Amino acid sequence: MDVSKDTPQAAAPATTGAAVPDDAPPAVSRRLRLITLVATFGGLLFGYDTGVINGALPYMTDDLGLTPVTEGMVTSSLLLGAALGAVTGGRLSDARGRRRTILVLAVLFFVGALGCTLAPTTAVMVVARFVLGLAVGGASVTVPVYLAEVSPAERRGALVTRNELMIVTGQLLAFTSNAIIARVGGESGGVWRWMLVVATLPAVVLWFGMLVMPESPRWLASQGRFGDALEVLRQVRSRQRAEAELSEASALAVKDEQQKLGGWQDIRSTPWVRKLMFVGFGIAVVQQITGVNTIMYYGTQILTDAGFAADSALTANIANGVISVLATFVGIWLLGRVKRRPMLMTGQAGTTVALLLIGVFSLVLPSGDGRAYAVLAMTVTFLAFQQGAISPVTWLMLSEIFPMRMRGFGMGVAAVVLWLTNFVIGLVFPSLISGIGISSTFFLFVVAGVLSLAFVKLYVPETKGRTLESLEAELKARFS
Repeated sequence: MDVSKDTPQAAAPATTGAAVPDDAPPAVSRRLRLITLVATFGGLLFGYDTGVINGALPYMTDDLGLTPVTEGMVTSSLLLGAALGAVTGGRLSDARGRRRTILVLAVLFFVGALGCTLAPTTAVMVVARFVLGLAVGGASVTVPVYLAEVSPAERRGALVTRNELMIVTGQLLAFTSNAIIARVGGESGGVWRWMLVVATLPAVVLWFGMLVMPESPRWLASQGRFGDALEVLRQVRSRQRAEAELSEASALAVKDEQQKLGGWQDIRSTPWVRKLMFVGFGIAVVQQITGVNTIMYYGTQILTDAGFAADSALTANIANGVISVLATFVGIWLLGRVKRRPMLMTGQAGTTVALLLIGVFSLVLPSGDGRAYAVLAMTVTFLAFQQGAISPVTWLMLSEIFPMRMRGFGMGVAAVVLWLTNFVIGLVFPSLISGIGISSTFFLFVVAGVLSLAFVKLYVPETKGRTLESLEAELKARFS
């Protein structure tokens, strides 16, 4: 069947894409796996660049003459860059394409990592970390959207959450390589530079890999390039399934073009889109308000306060990274079998109970090995629920719920909320620990967890088992 490049009417008959069996040959499945692997190097870089500072910061303090204030600036400049990078990356991916945006992000990852490695002063380090943040924020939006738009409906959950797996793998890689590099060259000056330069390697792989990857078929359809969209779909679907999905995508693209969706003005003038943005903001806050990044950024300090010696706390922190990776594997498995919304609520309940017990154990158990291992057990439990349920579902749902023509922009704005929430929690956590103690601090997170459960139950829709086009129609009907 010949499909015109510019004429959606020439697409296949209107058939729900998810209803057509995808009996694709093995070569097609291998192509989809390769696309997923290459794109998720963006997630690997996301994880490594956010995790590496944990081990590098103590070593760069003397070399750069960091004070507590400038330590905070070095750490948090990446988070502020990520907030800007999320919304900018989302807009860029809607305007210029997902693939082209990821190529730009690969360059930013490389330049930012090299700038951090060679930084002669604190000011240069802060600027370089901000550039890295732009790349991290852009990747946090663009990679999940790209994967969601390339994936078939029944495999979307598993394939999109491969990015979450690569994020936690990147964090584990950072923790592990930091420990190895510190052991090998810890007494030599500038050892932290070797920790930071490792991140340039996956950035090169991402750039070269994306050069030969296809553009998102949904983005091509949104630009009226229906022939190109069909060509890409045929790379990752059976012929019949590709034509059915193009029919849905092209019809929706025409409708979206008529409604002029895609920017701030449309959010203000379209009530159901505004409500979706509210849901997206809520999902973003729910993911961060568990306090997950207090464990990631201050895990060693929490374990030391619980009673571990400094060396033992560092080793235990690596164990937290291992648990995160294993839990993400479980999360990917679960997403193929259970619905998103119950999974998110289960994760919230589990993290809330774990935080409650961390607070209780810190309050009632005497200092010593008993309290130390009890707190470690609860941080492991917390990360199992967080990385096995909440984080995968968060990034997946944010990549699914927004209309096609503003999917990158919508997810970008939601990710800004996520990164700013991350920044605020990371900024105030040390002060809370110092001011009211670890138990009271975690009790505050427990209260936030209960409120998050209520929000998910009342407002978050189910997204499993629909094509992105049928899901958009459902959400429009629900929120109109």
